[in-house]
Amino acid sequence: MKRKRCEMEETTKKKKMTEIGSAIEELSVLSIAKTTIVTTEKEATNIINLPLKPLLSFCNIIVQVLDKIGPTMAVLRHDIDQNIQRLEKMWESDPLVYSNLVEILRMEAKEGSSRKTKSCSRAALWLTRAMDFTLALLQRLVKDMSQNMEQAIEECYNLTIKPWHGWISSAAFKVALKLVPNNNTFINVLAAKDETHQIVQDDIRSLISLLIPLLSQLHSILESYEVSKLKSP
Repeated sequence: MKRKRCEMEETTKKKKMTEIGSAIEELSVLSIAKTTIVTTEKEATNIINLPLKPLLSFCNIIVQVLDKIGPTMAVLRHDIDQNIQRLEKMWESDPLVYSNLVEILRMEAKEGSSRKTKSCSRAALWLTRAMDFTLALLQRLVKDMSQNMEQAIEECYNLTIKPWHGWISSAAFKVALKLVPNNNTFINVLAAKDETHQIVQDDIRSLISLLIPLLSQLHSILESYEVSKLKSP
């Protein structure tokens, strides 16, 4: 009976957790899981262990956050979904071998397939850029919760995604930009019931503090495998 009650309480807790809270939880798991391992090759080299599944779980939460913005994020959301699916498919083909994102990048670099349109390296790159956009937007929100959302989203897009997008994607984004909610509406949908804007702001700060070092590491890894500057095919 006690065990059942604990399970019910845990289920209730999960239902109450906001997207921001879930994102913090996933990034905390990822931070704990990251370690340095050594290969068994003749010339042993240190390889960062960046567990794929918690990273993809976090990216799925990003999709949920972008959904709150509405149709404006349709192009970016579609890209994120496709890239998550591509990496998940690789993981499902052999969970033991492909549990580490860095091993996947290393394998594709060795095979010479990193730059191919449907490579996992490209998928990882575009997920990183989506996280760049998310970070930039969260940083603006936490700095000024009353700022104009349309302007904030456009400036964050121009800074993080537009330099790598083709003109069709950029044009589609520009058209949809008029459909963004106002800042108060967006903050309210991110908050749990009866949660104040100050609590949301504090949670966003916690998320930012976890996201910055992850992105720094991802960019460093992508650069080391020479895929960090790839544009849309």
